[in-house]
Amino acid sequence: MARILVLGAGMVGSAMVRDLAKRHQVLSTDFSAAALAPLATVANVTTQQLNCSDREAVQAAAKDVDAVVCAVPGHLGFATLRSLIEAGKKVADISFFPENALELDALAKQTGAVVVTDIGVAPGVDNLILGHHDAQMDVKRFECLVGGLPIARSFPFQYKAPFSPMDVVEEYLRPARIYEHGREVVKPALSEPSYVDFAGIGTLEAFNTDGLRSLIQTMPHIPDMIERTLRYPGHRELMLAFRESGFFSDEPIDVDGVQVSPRAFTSKILFDSWKLQPGEAELTVMRVTVEGLEHGQPRRHVYHLEDRGDAATKTSSMARTTGYTCTGMLECLLDGTWTTLGVTPPELVGKADGLWPKLRAHLAERGVTLTVTSE
Repeated sequence: MARILVLGAGMVGSAMVRDLAKRHQVLSTDFSAAALAPLATVANVTTQQLNCSDREAVQAAAKDVDAVVCAVPGHLGFATLRSLIEAGKKVADISFFPENALELDALAKQTGAVVVTDIGVAPGVDNLILGHHDAQMDVKRFECLVGGLPIARSFPFQYKAPFSPMDVVEEYLRPARIYEHGREVVKPALSEPSYVDFAGIGTLEAFNTDGLRSLIQTMPHIPDMIERTLRYPGHRELMLAFRESGFFSDEPIDVDGVQVSPRAFTSKILFDSWKLQPGEAELTVMRVTVEGLEHGQPRRHVYHLEDRGDAATKTSSMARTTGYTCTGMLECLLDGTWTTLGVTPPELVGKADGLWPKLRAHLAERGVTLTVTSE
């Protein structure tokens, strides 16, 4: 039984704590005592309030553990990961931060840290799939369509956030980097909308977001790569109106003598409007397409994931798909399946023989299944 530190006890973090506690001793930490309270009675779990912006406090919490899961909000992610790397830890990270994690690779190699970043559902599972096939074929095209959605649509947003609204808003602001015809192209977030039909769900709207992340650096030999976010039709247009009207701006404005950040104000409102209510049904849907030449012949692999929250355990689909991918990677760090020093993105993990099948089996054991068609 290993000793595991989990930084962050939000929706995904708490799901990982419960999963890991079935096999290990877990120290669950969060800035919020309220977030930790439901975990205090879980067997094999100890809780501790922790401010992850405090480097020394993070390193003290990590000192005597065998591995760390980092599930902090995106704005804290890079600095928190740096603190863990300085301490030479084994880390599975799902913090969706805007900085380039590969900038910490040299430091991790110096300290002996073994780190896998972006190891959730997307980024994460889609990268693993691409890496797995990139090791076996000449990939020409990669596309990922992904979204987390409430099953019941409600006016006006037709959306509920399975994670921090601030992180969702960031997706709608950050320019989307894609690969077209062998070169990097930058397009506005929310651009190039199109409708896509999913059996059992209906018609969804896909649009550009900055989801390729590390693939820009690790897979530049693939001519065409893109990730697009899925929402119910109508949501994108409303978010575009918010953005273009200045509601997502970080530039403070004067309101009766008080300086107010429009983005912080909007996010505060959205937090309540987008919050999933207890027992509210939701789903995660993803379609990953990998095309190219395999043994000299054209080949197309299409993976489909549709996961719904577990009502019995009150675990959301986003927590299941993101969290269980991360706990599967953590097991690989613990059992020696993955020992590569430095910072490694999931597509390079997927290239390693047997890693993606092992992680896919880990997900399947927890009821998260992917179907694949190849032609």
